[in-house]
Amino acid sequence: KWGPPNNIPSGNGRTLALTVCSAAIGGTFQYGYNISIINAPTSYVQRFINDTYMERWGVGLETPQLTLAWTIIVSAFSLGGLLGALLAGPMAVRFGRKKSLLLNNSFLLVGAVLVLTCKMAKSFEMIILARFLVGINSGVSMNVQPMYFGESAPTHLRGAVAFSSAVFTAFGIFLGQVVGLTELLGSEPLWTYLLASNSVPGIIQLLTLPWFPESPRYLLIDRGDREACARALGRFRGGEAPVLEMEEMLREQQQQHLVTLNSKSSAKTPWDLFKDRGLRSQLKTVMAASSAMMLCGNDSIYFYASYIFLEAGIPPNKIQYATIGTGASEFTASILSNFLIERAGRRYLLIGGYSLMSCWSVVFTVALILQGRGVAGMPYLSMACVFAYILSFGLARPAAYMVAGSFMWMSLFSVGMLFPFIVNGLGNFCFLPFLVVCLVAALFLGFTLPETRGKTLAEITEEFDRKNKHVERPHKETDEPSEEQYDCIYPTAVEMCLIDSVALITLLSL
Repeated sequence: KWGPPNNIPSGNGRTLALTVCSAAIGGTFQYGYNISIINAPTSYVQRFINDTYMERWGVGLETPQLTLAWTIIVSAFSLGGLLGALLAGPMAVRFGRKKSLLLNNSFLLVGAVLVLTCKMAKSFEMIILARFLVGINSGVSMNVQPMYFGESAPTHLRGAVAFSSAVFTAFGIFLGQVVGLTELLGSEPLWTYLLASNSVPGIIQLLTLPWFPESPRYLLIDRGDREACARALGRFRGGEAPVLEMEEMLREQQQQHLVTLNSKSSAKTPWDLFKDRGLRSQLKTVMAASSAMMLCGNDSIYFYASYIFLEAGIPPNKIQYATIGTGASEFTASILSNFLIERAGRRYLLIGGYSLMSCWSVVFTVALILQGRGVAGMPYLSMACVFAYILSFGLARPAAYMVAGSFMWMSLFSVGMLFPFIVNGLGNFCFLPFLVVCLVAALFLGFTLPETRGKTLAEITEEFDRKNKHVERPHKETDEPSEEQYDCIYPTAVEMCLIDSVALITLLSL
């Protein structure tokens, strides 16, 4: 039985809030946590690699070779994330949103076992494989979790629930840095337990998420189970399923059915999406925004914080505490941006965040140059610039989550491989490449990205068309919409699956 004829949810939303916490603790929280925990045991893992290699071959690795081996371990996470992002769409359709998140923990648990046994096996290759599996886990969860949230939350809370992903990411980064302190798990005897500690949030999710409902939209549109959808929707709303929400999903189910019947072809390839002129401007914007989010170097700061703060002149015994400041900065910014985003809009936060990062890159470079000339206080100015850089990125990350996808993981892999060599090669000028990325991103997004606040997917598409001087799509309403109208307004199921799998445009409508 459906509830009263209004779209105001009954109850206090406790089930939805607990579902968000349960899904996120094994989702985007894990992404942030796994980014930060790899920094603390840097020297210990490098020593393990060198000792293992010497035991095998009777000779140790030279510094460049050791640095390369370490960057492979770090970047395996990004390569796994790319694969996970591509697996996310098919998994979400085949198994459902909730079950995909639960199955996703298997990658995490296998990775934890590999890390815990690598010393016994005397194999640093097991760490590479473990980081790759952890990356798959993050790639899947970062795509499926926002989908689960967006389909389960009421319209008026959808934006806030979606942006909670950024808050959990920042909290994961911060907590990973705290756990990595030498007083906790950051000592040499415990570094394997530090890298395996990511299994704890996964176990928490396995114990809690099964008690919460599946996505109502998935139950109705993908499985065709109206009764299960009504029950799940009622639980999320704290009472009976609101009539208007049910009717809206039923209309969407009918539209999807008509689109499938009227589709000109049974399958579309990713290349077809690139050839579609109606999607070209959106694709370019998505590629630019998601790539800039990683090429700006922010997340690599967490991978290689020790390198950066050593270069900045921070005393080695203080670096672990300075590193916690980076996580605290992003956590603060992610909370602040949730208050700003509905007032300032996604577009201005993206442009403003990258513009501020450009400014701090310049100040950081000047501070490093002055430090080399013996000017007092520059190490702490450099540290403050790093904090400010991350604070500025924290303003852009929640908005960028809405247009991120596989390009994010490819970019993170590239920067993860190159970052130590950039620091060693450019020295005081190591942030200048990121200055260029931030400037280009701010200018490009300023010219191409429309504001998405409070708009539907169709409205955003029209805005893209107007902003990029495309032909307007038909709007005339008839009792029987034509095949052309459906193709213009509603993507096919296969096309939506492809878009979901690379997170191209699905969250823009929030």
